[in-house]
Amino acid sequence: MPKHVPLLLAGSALLCVFPVASTLAARSESVAMPTAAEAEQALDLARREIAIRSVRGADNRTGEVAALLRQRLVAGGWAPGEVVITPRGDTVTLVATWAGTDPALKPLVLSGHMDVVEARRADWKRDPFGPVIEDGVLYGRGATDMKFDGAMMVSAVIDLRAHGFRPRRSIVIAFSGDEETMMATSDQLAHEWKNADLVVNADGGGGTFAAGSDKPLYWLWDGNEKAYADYQLEVTNPGGHSSEPRPENAVVQLAQALVRIGAYHFADEQNALTKSWFEQAAAFEPDAAKAAAMRAFAANPGDAAAAAVLRADPELVGKMGTTCVPTMLSGGHAVNALPQRATANVNCRIFPGHSREATMAELKTVAGSDVVTITDVTDGSITPPTTPLRADFVAAATRAIRAAWGKDIAVIPNQASGGSDSMFYRALGVPAYNASPVFTRLDERFNHGLNERVRVVNVKPALTFYFTLIPELTK
Repeated sequence: MPKHVPLLLAGSALLCVFPVASTLAARSESVAMPTAAEAEQALDLARREIAIRSVRGADNRTGEVAALLRQRLVAGGWAPGEVVITPRGDTVTLVATWAGTDPALKPLVLSGHMDVVEARRADWKRDPFGPVIEDGVLYGRGATDMKFDGAMMVSAVIDLRAHGFRPRRSIVIAFSGDEETMMATSDQLAHEWKNADLVVNADGGGGTFAAGSDKPLYWLWDGNEKAYADYQLEVTNPGGHSSEPRPENAVVQLAQALVRIGAYHFADEQNALTKSWFEQAAAFEPDAAKAAAMRAFAANPGDAAAAAVLRADPELVGKMGTTCVPTMLSGGHAVNALPQRATANVNCRIFPGHSREATMAELKTVAGSDVVTITDVTDGSITPPTTPLRADFVAAATRAIRAAWGKDIAVIPNQASGGSDSMFYRALGVPAYNASPVFTRLDERFNHGLNERVRVVNVKPALTFYFTLIPELTK
């Protein structure tokens, strides 16, 4: 294992202070590449996982996903006692340990989650839990978030073992069961593996294909993420008969506050990760005006004209600062009565460096009404610190993604706009990076949405990525 040399944040770039080329070239032994049969087995595992409705609530079958993974791991050489499924509320966690040859070394944790968000058959073109492959595309809930990714990660570890690889550093597969909701198991696993040397989380990062093709353009790894927060807005009135309207109407008052919040933009800002992303990703933006705005914003986040251009793209808004958006609304108790209560949920993704308390105070100011009460109802999320940039991870990840997709792939550091299990490891001082080897087209990103999908061309490169990355990080 090479010495952990920090990366320096200098000006507009992330500058590595060690010889990247020589580090990427250094390997103590060659590692076999995945076979066609192994790729088929990995795809089969992904399809079997997607077919299991692992959604919180009634008929939560996350335990069946864990049982399927355990079955594959035990068949791949793990002793039954080395693959532990732990019931936790209505869900489970899965931990599989592959002991390294040097017990003095801290383990490498491979992180992911087995649950998915709800998907209703009536809304989808295809059965969300009936995975199908059409024209080289796998459809189903979890195709991108993140059963396909999890299947690739687990399959690669099994295949490495079959090829005779033996890690010096122990490998721990730690999959949570409620990442999409409460994140209680995410927190529990992080505390159980707070002695980890490094966490690689398949739930984030990833690559971008050129529009309308399977040509890879660039790949992201996440070194940080925004904090998640939910705030409840509420207005209460005495109510009364609807034939006797009055100025104080809970629904109207709440709606007026929500309109102000919906139109509000938090201050534009950047840090080293987002600055570097805008600078480098601009080279792959086909829209010349948008590319120019990206470069201008990187140079000056106070450039109002550039910010206005970027805000028109939902993919970019989250990288510019804190965002808050109303997501749920309810009010009233009868169709012929004045509403006694109206409530709404506002979901925020908070830029690093700001607290939930400060964000709530800003929302209160924006709402502009003394009758609107705001309460922090965030469940399970925390505000994590930024992961220190580890040179050994960046070198290994760069080598791995280029082994998988080609030596010309641009590698760009990123700050995720969403949250993941990584935040809990970071909060305990464990370096955690989100690094999915899966590539998607910009117009095919449907995480949490309808008709979620992934291109099966990803299977063999994803396995190749892990065949390269895992040995690099465990020797």
